[in-house]
Amino acid sequence: MKQIKPMTFVKRLAILCQILCVVLVASPVSAADNLLIISIDGLRWQEVFRGYHATLLAQPQFAGQQDEIAAAFDGKSPNAKREKLMPFLWGQVVKEGVLIGNRDNQSAMDVSNSWWFSYPGYNELLTGKADAKIDSNKPVANPNISILEWLNNQESFKNKVAAFGSWDVFPAILNKQRSQLPINAGFMSANWNNLSAKATWLNALQKDIPSPWHNVRLDAFTVGFTQEYVKAKQPNVIYVALGETDDFAHDGDYPAYLRSAHQSDVFIARLWHMLQSMPQYKSNTNLLITVDHGRGNSNETWQHHASPKATQGYLRNLAKHKNGIEGSNQVWAAAMGPDVKTYGEIGDGHSYQLNQIAATALKLLKQKPQDYAKANGQPIGKALPIFNQ
Repeated sequence: MKQIKPMTFVKRLAILCQILCVVLVASPVSAADNLLIISIDGLRWQEVFRGYHATLLAQPQFAGQQDEIAAAFDGKSPNAKREKLMPFLWGQVVKEGVLIGNRDNQSAMDVSNSWWFSYPGYNELLTGKADAKIDSNKPVANPNISILEWLNNQESFKNKVAAFGSWDVFPAILNKQRSQLPINAGFMSANWNNLSAKATWLNALQKDIPSPWHNVRLDAFTVGFTQEYVKAKQPNVIYVALGETDDFAHDGDYPAYLRSAHQSDVFIARLWHMLQSMPQYKSNTNLLITVDHGRGNSNETWQHHASPKATQGYLRNLAKHKNGIEGSNQVWAAAMGPDVKTYGEIGDGHSYQLNQIAATALKLLKQKPQDYAKANGQPIGKALPIFNQ
């Protein structure tokens, strides 16, 4: 056998390494094919990053539930409390991805719209920019094109996008008539072809179990319908809008708000683990989590959310708060997946905005935000700096 001189071998190996490096650098980084976006209506950053607030729970009207809540969610430190409240977020998402918005850790995130309530927040989240003309929660068809609608009009995502929400205004927010998106929201029944036995059962059960609210169903139905649709249709882009946290807060029921926050975490884990059990989605899906607005930052205002402009107009029932509900512009976000860098909890002193979620979602799908902006009007918020590449 011909012998290779040691120096010659080293040179050849060095050349081979250089060639491999060039190929790797030149090769495009392929994004995950799927994206799960989840919003949790009005869940404050304070509970997410600190756990429950003892002074709020200590109010007399919650006396009968304080021991139960403490047993479930108490801890020796804010970190221990938050991990009990949202174990999937803190046990997996933050360890494998990124979490933004802990103001105690020099990380701030805010809405850019001037209203600080739901419809304007969802429009901003799903279009990448605020629209001052969207100034109420009335179910008026959104003139703006959401990223979901735009994606559904792209050849590679046609009929591969779906949305699910607990609030019955989502068909208007996503302009169902124009967008023709598959949307199941409010008290809609599942109506796609070849319903599974479970989807049929959920349709019947939803009619049998009354919601506490006239326009928001229980999140369990939203998640249940999502699961059955995903199993049947396997869309690439899935948007799920949970709603209970906001409504329990408006009711002034802090224990129920906490239970719902915890259950939201359970639902997100359930959806994520289901996707990871399916070949199309396993190790091929990114996850984005955020909220539409924050809440008041005191025991007196935590139930509410509104800007100074809103309290003097659409939400005039809060008119005594001339400076608005302070803190309700403050939001947070989290992300995890093959294309998300493992930053953990960001504390870089920078400020971010809700209008950056849309571009972030598009980049996670290897779509160009500027192409979408041409359809809906520029500018839109820049993508969050969370990417592997």
